[in-house]
Amino acid sequence: MNPGRTRIKFCGITRLEDALIAAELGVDVIGFVLVPGSPRQITLAQARAIRLALPPGPRTAGLVQNADAALIEAVRTELAPDLLQFHGNESPALVRGCGQPYIRAVPMGDPQCWSDWEQDYPDAWALLADSHSREGGGGSGTAFRWSDLPAPDQRRRPLMLAGGLRPETVAEAIRSVHPWGVDVSSGIEAAKGRKDALKMRAFVAAVRAADAQMDS
Repeated sequence: MNPGRTRIKFCGITRLEDALIAAELGVDVIGFVLVPGSPRQITLAQARAIRLALPPGPRTAGLVQNADAALIEAVRTELAPDLLQFHGNESPALVRGCGQPYIRAVPMGDPQCWSDWEQDYPDAWALLADSHSREGGGGSGTAFRWSDLPAPDQRRRPLMLAGGLRPETVAEAIRSVHPWGVDVSSGIEAAKGRKDALKMRAFVAAVRAADAQMDS
């Protein structure tokens, strides 16, 4: 699957000023973490306030982990994101029955058969390869072995790459993995939950430079 322009997702957004910079930079998806106990957690009300203040352009994603149907419905109705993102052990039936486009995280901290995930989630907006294990939740800032991922011509769903990406490493990741998109959180932070404007700009610039090199 030819990724064309690499999509960019900034996750763990907690402040409006960070979301507005992301929008200015042309980031494709802005993610809100709605997982209790996460250092990047915000409430539905806080996420909604940021979403409503965004200019047209970026999609928004509400990230949940081990969510039940009641929580998913609350996210859908109160936040009304463009995408739901599932990072836990939610069943295929629950995820696929959520009623809107979704991202499904694949825990590459454990051995995985990628084709099984594609079979279980054939309508996923994207499958997100992250470095967490089934018991973890992502956002650790660590990478996994990119060689564990299938080659581009063996993928049936868009692959979004996460785990340890930073402005200094994302170009290599794009050249090595050829992902449809990249997802970053800790790699553009000044502190947990607080993004660094210079790192945000550097990350986007590195992605675009890698895209240009791939096209040349």
